[in-house]
Formats: sequence, C-alpha cells, structure tokens
Amino acid sequence: MELKLVVILLLCATVTAKYVRPMPRKPLQISSWLPFSKPHSNHPHQVHISLAGNKHMRVTWITDDKSSPSYVEYGTSPGRYDTVAEGEYTSYSYMLYSSGKIHHTVIGPLEHNTTYFYRCGGYGPEFQLKTPPAQFPVTFAVAGDLGQTGWTKSTLDHIDQCNYDVYLLPGDLSYADRMQHLWDTFGELVEPLASTRPWMVTQGNHEKENILLLEDRFVSYNSRWKMPFEESGSTSNLYYSFEVAGVHIIMLGSYADYDEYSEQYRWLKADLSKVDRERTPWLLVLFHAPWYNSNRAHQGEGDDMMAAMEPLLYAAGVDIVLAGHVHAYERSKRVYNGRLDPCGAVHITIGDGGNREGLAHRYINPQPKWSEFREDSFGHGELKIVNSTHAFWSWHRNDDDEAVKVDDIWITSLVSSRCVDKKRLKLMNILTNPKSLHLSTGGIASV
Repeated sequence: MELKLVVILLLCATVTAKYVRPMPRKPLQISSWLPFSKPHSNHPHQVHISLAGNKHMRVTWITDDKSSPSYVEYGTSPGRYDTVAEGEYTSYSYMLYSSGKIHHTVIGPLEHNTTYFYRCGGYGPEFQLKTPPAQFPVTFAVAGDLGQTGWTKSTLDHIDQCNYDVYLLPGDLSYADRMQHLWDTFGELVEPLASTRPWMVTQGNHEKENILLLEDRFVSYNSRWKMPFEESGSTSNLYYSFEVAGVHIIMLGSYADYDEYSEQYRWLKADLSKVDRERTPWLLVLFHAPWYNSNRAHQGEGDDMMAAMEPLLYAAGVDIVLAGHVHAYERSKRVYNGRLDPCGAVHITIGDGGNREGLAHRYINPQPKWSEFREDSFGHGELKIVNSTHAFWSWHRNDDDEAVKVDDIWITSLVSSRCVDKKRLKLMNILTNPKSLHLSTGGIASV
C-alpha cells in the first residue's frame, strides 16, 4: 500500500511540476572594452542598419577618428561597389564621456529581398545586408529589454537562427543607465546581427538618462539609434512609423508626452488617417510600458497612455500591440477597454530579452479573462505574416541555451473581418471631431 502511494505521488509530481528555469546570468565581459583591443581610429564599429523610407536603409556606425568621412559604398556583388551615398554625422558629450563620431548614411533606392555588400567610410571590413521582401510572407523577430548578459547572448543566438527580415525592439536596449561605455559595448555586441538586418527600435525607461543641466534626456539613444521619424512626418525620434511588405508599423514613445494635447498624439492621429488597409492590411503598434499586464511588476505604468491612445488604436483596427518593460512574457486574447472584444488588439508583452535585472516572477491571480498565456522566462518572439489575412506568432523560451517553442497561435487580421470598416468610420469621426472621444466612459463603444 505504501509503495503504491509513493508511485502515485511521484506520478502527480511529474504531471504538475512547473518549468524550472535556469539561474540568472552575469553581465558579459566584452573584450572591446579593453584599450588594446580597439581597431584603427578610422575603423567602423557598432555598425547597424534601419529602414529609412521606401526602398532605403540607414547605415549607422562609429569611428574614433573625428575626421573620418560619412559615406557608404555599396553594390550587389562582394568587393564591387557601384554606388556611393554621402551622409551626416553627430557626436555628444555626457559628463566626462565624449562619444566617437557617429555616422548616419541613407542608401538607396534598393531592390526588395536582395543582398547588398557595403563598406563604411572607405575603410575597414565589408558588411552585407538583406532587404525585406515587397510582398508577403514577411517575418519579424521580436524581443525587448535586451541588456548585455549571458541570456542576451542566448536570445541573440536564437534570433540569428530565425530566418527573419526585420527585428523589432520595444525599448530598453543597452541598459547603460548613464554609464556611456555600455552603449559602446552594446553596439559591439549586436553588430553581427544589426549590420545584416534592419533593427527598428523605440525607447524604454533605461534610455532616459537624466542628469542635471542635460537638456536632452535621450541624447545617447537619439544620437546612436536614429530611426525614420522624419520620413514618417514625426518631429521626434521617439515615435515614428514605417512599412514592410503589407504591414504598417507604428513605434510610440512611452516616455514622450502622449495626452490628447501632445505632439505625439496629433502625429498618431495623422499617421493613422493615412494608413491604407488595402495596401497594408496589417497594422502593428509597439511601445515600452504595456497596457495589459497581469504581472505584479510595473502594474499601472501604462494606464495613462492607454486612456489617451487606446481609443485611437481601436478605431483604426490595430491588429497586434507589442510591449516590453515587464521582464516576462504574456499574450492576451483580443481585448479593448479591459474586456474581451473581437475587434480589439492582441497585446503581447515581451520584455524578456536578457536584461541584468532578472525576471518578474509574481503574477496576479486569478488570471484575468483577457490573458491567454504568461510565463516568466527569457526568450524571443517570431511573427510571420503569411498573407493579408493570417499571421503565425510563436514565442521561444531560452532553455539551457536551446530555443524551445512554448506558445504559438494563428492570428486572423481585422481587415478580413468587418471590424476595420466599422472602425474606419469612427476614426474619421475622431479626426474631425475630437469631442467624439468619450474617455470618461472608457473610450469608443463597440459597434
């Protein structure tokens, strides 16, 4: 009898055991911190690329030599550069730190789905990049809150194995937190990936480096990671939009003003009014602090932004919202105004790239009805937009250096339902009559 009881208990323990995640990992010791490991002063380092309008890419790199030129040579064959593009440069000082010369050069027009070979400033190694496709399918890799730890390296290794076209990062890049040399080591860490596929990022709270008398609290981020804000009609590098294949993507700033009287709010309304759902049937939005979060970490930090902007996103028929900040993973059902809504967005929190602060282990119970899946592990997401109506989302846990797919779902676009047609009418009403926003009753009523 006792033996049977032991066997039953063991079987129950096997069935109900929770996933036991590996221990936290220490910050990486990157060799480029050491003076003797630095390349020649003309040598480009921290190379990364980003989308810069239709058929164009922005190449960014840093040189220690302030006289180095800001041009990029490029072509479709190794070592043969048919075209040269001139760019711009900047630099900044932060307390006792002075950056190198930060170069930004836009190249193009480029052919879609094509490999290009390029060289920065006429010196150093040859790099290669691949442009995104013009049509579906298109694949995005997603992970926020990267940092520079052993888990960051695992995440980047797994993303490198994913056949993605664009990487989306919803805030918290280097975790420099005023220690400017950490921006440099982060740039070196991500260069192997960021120099080959466009990295599209937005700011997180760890990009906000406040010190006395410093006018631009995002000076490091804005100087190093220039995004296509001007190309999308924005006046700030903290929020912008771009398009890939049939996807319109809006990157918002959780740490820029966002109330209905702000410049960001006005820009968002204007950008949404220009979206053509026949040309870009998918509409995605990214920002840092999540609006739907059942983890006890950072509870309520996105509420004010949500109150101001969720009605706009709902009216426009946003399909998916991606956020970071909470160091865990969570995926919602379609939701709006705190309730399940078939015309609402799927909200995904993916602030689990590998930061040095550790994971957020505590959740609110019982699990809210809108919350579909949640787990406090490091990992990354992959979003494959297959066609105008269907996308496949999967989340891959970092498990002892192996990428293990733990959550996946097929998502149907709102453009394939009647939601978008109804909401477009409401959006037009919002743009022409702001008083139609009934924020006091929780936004626009479902139709």
